[in-house]
Amino acid sequence: MPTRLLATSIGLIAILLWAVLALTTALASRIPSFELLGLTFAVATAMGAISWLFRPGAASALRQPLPVWALGVGGLFGYHAVYFAALKRAPAAEASLIAYLWPLLIVLFSAMLPGERLRWYHVAGALLGFAGVLVLGLSKGLSGFDTAAMPGYLLALACAFIWSGYSVLSRRFKAVPTDAVVGFCGMTCLLALLFHGLFEETIWPEPKEWLAIIGLGLGPVGLAFYAWDRGVKHGDIRLLGVASYATPVLSTLILVLVGFAPLSLGLGLAVLLIVGGALLASRDQLFPPRKEDIEAAFD
Repeated sequence: MPTRLLATSIGLIAILLWAVLALTTALASRIPSFELLGLTFAVATAMGAISWLFRPGAASALRQPLPVWALGVGGLFGYHAVYFAALKRAPAAEASLIAYLWPLLIVLFSAMLPGERLRWYHVAGALLGFAGVLVLGLSKGLSGFDTAAMPGYLLALACAFIWSGYSVLSRRFKAVPTDAVVGFCGMTCLLALLFHGLFEETIWPEPKEWLAIIGLGLGPVGLAFYAWDRGVKHGDIRLLGVASYATPVLSTLILVLVGFAPLSLGLGLAVLLIVGGALLASRDQLFPPRKEDIEAAFD
C-alpha cells in the first residue's frame, strides 16, 4: 500500500475511535471534566511509554525543540481546556456545532501547505459535511443561538481554530516521529490534573467508571491521537478533514444501537450529506487523473 494511502487509512482509525467517545464519556459522566481528562491522558501516556519497552531508542523522540512541544501540548491540552470553558458559557449543542467547524478549517488551511492544492470539490465536500452535522444538530432540537452566550460561542470557535491549526501545522513538522505525542499526552495529563486541583472537587471513580476511563485512554484519547498524528503528517489531510464530519454521525448511530438515542430522519439525511461530501472530496482517489490529462495540462 502506498505510504500516503496507508497514512490516510491510519488517520481514519482516529475518526472511528472518536465515534465511541460520546458513549464512553457518558459512562463516566459523574467525573469532573479536568479530572477525566487527566486520568484518560494518563492511560494514553502509559500506553505509549509501554510500547517503548519493545522499541529501544523510541523515547529519544521526546528530544524536540520548544516550538514542537508548544504545538503538541497547545493542541491537545489547549483544545480541551477551551472546549470545557465554552461548555460552561454556552449551550452544549450549539457550542459543539461551532467547534465542529474544525474539519472545514482543516480543508481550507491545507491550501497553505507545500505540495497541497485546494480544489473546488474539496471545499464543496467539506461544506456538505458541515451541512450534515447541522442537520443532525437541528434534528436533536438545536434551540438557536442566544446572544447572552456569545462568550461561549467565541470560545467554541477558538476550539475549531486550535484543533485545525494543530492538525495542519503538524504537517510542517512531519519529520517529528509520532512517539513525541507520548510526551504531549503526558504534559496534557499533568496540566489537566493541575487545573482539576485548582477548579474542581475530586470524585473517586466507581469500577464501571474506571473501565470507561481505561477504555477512553486506550482508544478515543490514546490510540486515536497517535493515529491522527500519523494521518495528518503523511496522509491526505483534506480527505481526513472532510471524513472527520462522520464522527458525530457514527457517534449518534452507536448511541442508537445501544438504546441511548432514537433513530430519526435527520440522522439519515445527515449520513447522506456526510457520505456525499466525503465521496466528493475524495474525487482524486476515486478518479485519479489520466496520464494524457496531466500531459495536456502542461501543453
